[in-house]
Amino acid sequence: MANDVARRLAISVQPVPKQDPEERKRNFEETYLGFDLNAARIEASRCIQCPSAPCQEACPVHNDIPGALALIEAGDILGAADKFRETSNLPEMCGRLCPQEKLCEGACVVGFAIRPGGKQEPPVTIGKLEAFCTDYQRQQLGGYPMPRYMPEPTGFKVAVIGSGPAGLAVAEQLADKGHSVTVYEYWPEPGGVLVYGIPNFKMRKNIVDEYIAHLEAMGVRFICNTYVGRDITIDELFQQGFHAVFIGTGAGVGNEMGIEGEDLEGVYSATEFLVRGNLAPEMLPERLRTPLPKLNDVVVIGGGDTSMDCVRTAVRLGAQNVTCVYRRTEAEMLGREEERKNAREEGVRFEMLTLPTRILGDENGRVRAVECQRMQLGEPDETGRRRPIPVPGSEFVIPADAVVIAIGYGADPVVPQTTSGIRTDRKALIQVDEKGRTTRPGVFAGGDNVNGADLVVTALADGRRAAEAIHEYLMSLPAPRR
Repeated sequence: MANDVARRLAISVQPVPKQDPEERKRNFEETYLGFDLNAARIEASRCIQCPSAPCQEACPVHNDIPGALALIEAGDILGAADKFRETSNLPEMCGRLCPQEKLCEGACVVGFAIRPGGKQEPPVTIGKLEAFCTDYQRQQLGGYPMPRYMPEPTGFKVAVIGSGPAGLAVAEQLADKGHSVTVYEYWPEPGGVLVYGIPNFKMRKNIVDEYIAHLEAMGVRFICNTYVGRDITIDELFQQGFHAVFIGTGAGVGNEMGIEGEDLEGVYSATEFLVRGNLAPEMLPERLRTPLPKLNDVVVIGGGDTSMDCVRTAVRLGAQNVTCVYRRTEAEMLGREEERKNAREEGVRFEMLTLPTRILGDENGRVRAVECQRMQLGEPDETGRRRPIPVPGSEFVIPADAVVIAIGYGADPVVPQTTSGIRTDRKALIQVDEKGRTTRPGVFAGGDNVNGADLVVTALADGRRAAEAIHEYLMSLPAPRR
């Protein structure tokens, strides 16, 4: 056993091929090209199969990662994909979008182990292996694997509000139990943040399109261009005969800085900039269908993954000077290190310890620059990160013909405000118990509208938990008339 562990630890990490920066700056194709079969098997063989499986514990949906990697190593790629699908509805998406370095890979023993001579190696590249095997499976099957047997219809009807990760997980889990599921979506096409928040260079859209088609084949119905809370209320959904409702509206309300000039022409919220920069006009509401103007100097304010999506989109739109402005240092940034690395490779400039104080406009009311001030770090704030403090006399200006505000998101208060019996906190986050049950019987919630802006995988985990509770609730009701 000891010899086998030593052998595995001696295997070097397999590089994940990706597009050359100069090439990918000119397209919206996925940055990472992914493993081939041989490299995937070698990379999977680096897993030492430790009995405690800390990687599995660190995964919010508790994927059997050692089991899946053992199957990849043995060449059973379809079996590995099925292993991931036992606990995850969206493994090809999580494999691309999860911050594995903070979750499964961050807990991987292989990354901590000291080899002879003090040599160290990175952890096993779990996320890229998850994406590889599930992509391979879809290619072999011609789509997502369908259940072997479709269940008998129960007669119960469930409305799901929002088609992001939480809502899609609920839809699949309940459809698999024979319930009738209808998903309501605000945007013109289903997919929520997976379509309208994730750029193509991080995840190609056909992955989501195929998954939506898979759910439709299972009987899930999607109704788009519908703003629940305005176009229809939850009370009205119950009146129409739904027996339970799941709220998975996410956190899509962009935060504002509250500084002078935010209302100038050429100042965009992150969501508006991303959807207009990444999606075809016909996929957008009428008000967002005008293409973005030609841009040269783009300033993106914020330091999370969304800001990296925005700067990298600006590069692909042809901007010559793209600057990310962040008020703390890179050590305090909450986003993924690999995304910042990709952005730097593509020519993005970072202005750390910098706070925008005013957005300046020209005589026509269009943005022309961002006035900034240098910062220094003081004592930690309530989040544990050191508080930025202005440096007197350090003001300077960055030229800009577009400014993107990417400083986080909040929950939309409309659904809870128009639904009696649902308790929220002051940030409009819906209060639920450990199973996703709200304070109103028959109404459940999960994802970012409960947790605040978080991860795809945590929303997915919430959705799976809530689906179990919804099924339990439905089974406690009198059987509906057929």
